[in-house]
Amino acid sequence: MPRLRIILIILVMALLVLPSFLQGSSGNKDTLYQVSLEGAVEHGLKSYLERAFKEAERVEADAILMEINTPGGRVDAAQEIRDLIVEAPVPVYAYVKPQALSAGAYLAMACDALYMAPGATLGAAEPRLGLTGEEVDEKTLSAWEAEMITVAEMRGRDPEIAAAMVRREISISGVVESGKLLTLTSQKALDLDFIDGVFDSRRDLLEHLNYGEATLVEGEISAAEVLARFITHPVTSTFLLTIGFAALVLEIATAGFGVAGSIGIFSFALYFGGHIIAGLAGYEVVILFIMGILLLIIEAFVTGFGVLGAGGMVALAASILLSAASTGEGLRNLLISIVLAGFIIAISFRYLVKSTRLQNIILSYKEDKDLGYVGPKSFTELVNKEGVALTTLRPSGTAEIEGERVDVVSEGGYVSRGARVRVVNIEGSRVIVREIKEEKEE
Repeated sequence: MPRLRIILIILVMALLVLPSFLQGSSGNKDTLYQVSLEGAVEHGLKSYLERAFKEAERVEADAILMEINTPGGRVDAAQEIRDLIVEAPVPVYAYVKPQALSAGAYLAMACDALYMAPGATLGAAEPRLGLTGEEVDEKTLSAWEAEMITVAEMRGRDPEIAAAMVRREISISGVVESGKLLTLTSQKALDLDFIDGVFDSRRDLLEHLNYGEATLVEGEISAAEVLARFITHPVTSTFLLTIGFAALVLEIATAGFGVAGSIGIFSFALYFGGHIIAGLAGYEVVILFIMGILLLIIEAFVTGFGVLGAGGMVALAASILLSAASTGEGLRNLLISIVLAGFIIAISFRYLVKSTRLQNIILSYKEDKDLGYVGPKSFTELVNKEGVALTTLRPSGTAEIEGERVDVVSEGGYVSRGARVRVVNIEGSRVIVREIKEEKEE
């Protein structure tokens, strides 16, 4: 019996100690994963954050801290990043330092808790059109307003304040007057109970969240992801397409393979490589693009413009449209790049390109009189003039008209030698005559 009691006591102690031992030996408790959301919100950023969230799950992080500093960006990319935040298996905390504007405000509000640094700003979420900055239509504005209200309500924030960040006509007493977009300072946001706190530094925030002693894992963006974010920007994408198209045409027109061909290949490699890294395209679009180039090259050596050339242009356009974030953006970038490339090509042919294959089909020399060249004589002044056939016309032959021997062609067929003729028409270098039968009978 004493021995049995000892065994029971040991088992009870083991059951009490084992959970704490296992919990302490996991090595992943109190692990915080930190990511930075900096710069414009676009699909390259989404690709980086997607990888970072997977990495946080792999290291079994207890929470994710997202430090935000962005002027905004693409709505579609922001919506995809929002899904990452909402579907994350662990809490996601936002720390705005120094700004989260437009799409950045949307993402900050989507986090489980929202904190700001002193002097930081949040709001100004009115959507604008692409590169032009023009106002969007009511349909787009209404949809974006609903998105902002939804994330605010989801996290228990005032939806009216979120809506005022989108629409200028909304007025909130003591907060914003009609005609102005709402942008909150950190203190104003705290006073309105729209955020969860203001902290001077990340360390202070971690202490507040009880992660002061936690293992901090920083998710660093790779060089490839930095490049992808830069390349997928609409301005950069359009620039690369412009240079690529211009260089391609110049290379085809220039004898041999040289600088233009290298620049074209490099530009297209950057364009498609960046979009592949950003997750916007697969290798199939590269294959489609190469097929289009090959078809156009083959067409260049075939007389006329046919099926191969049309197929090549369709393949090129399809590869660019499929790799873009949206069909509208792809079409816009394609049209702009073609116009700009045409301008560059025209300038290059005018001032830079001296020796091209085009010289094989374009006359480059003039037959000047100084070089001994004499153009064909014009016989238009002989119309209605009369003369005598010096040879029999069957129907061509020679006639003397106005004292000059002229090669002529009979309009009516056979004309005997010595017959009088009259010039009735001139067709290029041909002088057409008709026999004067009345005078022949006399």
